[in-house]
Amino acid sequence: MKTFGKHPKSNLRTTRIKNSPNFYKNHFQNINKTLPFANGNSFFKVAFRYIFTKKPMDIKPLNKITGRKINLHEIDDSTPTLVWFGHSSYLIKFNGQNFLVDPVFSGFASPVAGAVSAFAGSDIYSVDDLPKIDFLILTHDHYDHIDYKTVCELKQVGKIICPLGVGEHLEYWGFQLEKIIELDWWENQIISKNIKITATPARHFSGRGLTRNKTLWASFALELAHWKIFIGGDSGYDDQFKKIGETFKSFDLAILECGQYNENWPSMHMFPEQTAQAAKDLNAKTLLPVHWSKFILSVHSWTEPVERLLIKSKALDLNITTPEIGEPIKLGTPLPNSKWWR
Repeated sequence: MKTFGKHPKSNLRTTRIKNSPNFYKNHFQNINKTLPFANGNSFFKVAFRYIFTKKPMDIKPLNKITGRKINLHEIDDSTPTLVWFGHSSYLIKFNGQNFLVDPVFSGFASPVAGAVSAFAGSDIYSVDDLPKIDFLILTHDHYDHIDYKTVCELKQVGKIICPLGVGEHLEYWGFQLEKIIELDWWENQIISKNIKITATPARHFSGRGLTRNKTLWASFALELAHWKIFIGGDSGYDDQFKKIGETFKSFDLAILECGQYNENWPSMHMFPEQTAQAAKDLNAKTLLPVHWSKFILSVHSWTEPVERLLIKSKALDLNITTPEIGEPIKLGTPLPNSKWWR
């Protein structure tokens, strides 16, 4: 199946990978020691426990999610403006430039249609609703972040920024090499006038099959003139957030995962309290929690992540924005903070 993608094979790409300080013993590695599962559990033990664990009644919304369907072409982008599509997909617009992050519009977060389905009402946008995308930003190659169907519908995209190795998937799917910018951690590129992007570390893993970590995973610091946005991707908590915060001084907005955590994989995804602490470590002026409200990838209530985050953020005096799906966030103006899920 082409949706699985392809492991890095090209000489130029594999040479870069082998020379990466983050590649060791034929796999990419996290900076801090990271076990895939807690307490020595195997994939099969965790999968068995996940399947047979009793799920809460509200693991998904009891009613259809009501989002906002707006015209994405007509948004005022004189300051950076973001529209969230649920989970980790969002559009960032600034001064006529459009950035699309980890788009999943097929309705599924899996290689097989019908598995890991989007919540009712959370899939109100499609590729046809998007303006021309100048930059497609991909944080890692998991199915809930790179959707084969969606990506293949974006062939007219300008440039694609992704972690080292992910370009092999994209070339296999028909994208021209000259469109692809692959970055290792702490590499950066000026991609347009007054726009710079830096790949920063994340604590996670990669893979679209049983083989893991042949491609890198990353977060990104996106600098738009004097504005700074942190694109978190997926990451467990560690001291790299502090290092990134010290390097960039502060962020106007940090977009961080908040959801799909589990005690069986505590190093791969953050618990909500860790998400709040990560935002503090990044010196973020505002936190946007994502990676929730669209797919079931763990066994917690669908609203538990954001409710726990609100409690911890209040204790840390942290500013949070909680937009509805499709509701614009415009930096430099009052940001949405309704409790729309209640």
